[in-house]
Amino acid sequence: MIMQVKIQSVKFDADKKLVDFIQAKVDKMERFIERAISADVILKLDKDHEQGNKVATVKFDVPGADLVAERRSKSFEESIDLCLDAIKKQVEKLKDRYK
Repeated sequence: MIMQVKIQSVKFDADKKLVDFIQAKVDKMERFIERAISADVILKLDKDHEQGNKVATVKFDVPGADLVAERRSKSFEESIDLCLDAIKKQVEKLKDRYK
């Protein structure tokens, strides 16, 4: 089953390179997340330049649970990677709970 991926960029247009990067990363997550129905990725620019102003929120819709992570950094690619790492940890916790 192919998971539906929705990518939103708030107040700017994400270029094709960034969209392709996100699509590839999210597709790889299907190996970790069984039965994921859809993934929502929201990208926004924040005013906080100290912490990094590229904010990414990634949400996977999984039966019985929503896996959500939000991270900020100086690049959207890094923010996405950080989100997906956090979601992998959530998946591990879920799997431990069901054992």
